[in-house]
Amino acid sequence: MANDPALSLEDFVSTLPANTRLIGLDLGTKTIGLALSDLGRGIATPMETIKRKKFTIDAEHLLSLCASQNVAGIVLGLPLNMDGSEGPRAQATRAFARNLSQKTDLPITYWDERLSTAAVTRTLLEADSSRAKRAEAVDKMAAAFILQGFLDRLGFMGLDS
Repeated sequence: MANDPALSLEDFVSTLPANTRLIGLDLGTKTIGLALSDLGRGIATPMETIKRKKFTIDAEHLLSLCASQNVAGIVLGLPLNMDGSEGPRAQATRAFARNLSQKTDLPITYWDERLSTAAVTRTLLEADSSRAKRAEAVDKMAAAFILQGFLDRLGFMGLDS
């Protein structure tokens, strides 16, 4: 896509220094779920959920977390339709990536997030979590689901640090 700052998986990985973390984002219209990898990039852990305000405020909060956590790259969940096509949410995610790339030199890549929220919600239902607790946890857990899928792919390809 024209002007899309996101890198391919291989290009993204080639920019990463060893022993640094990745941050995973589940971008919603009202919240941004965050998850953080360990330094070995094997395990994703739910981190927090940002209640969206304005892009600049959200980006500054996100980037200050990245700086404090030794984050070397951003994995942004790309909400594709079930047939693989892109709808308005995917376009909004690409716009977020374009805007964010103007505020940071951190590399950005996408990871197909189809069914991540559904999988996390099902897991929380199975754990008999209350509706309020589910709503609170689902965004950051969806971010962890997205990031873990990405990390598993790196490990499978032998591209982890």
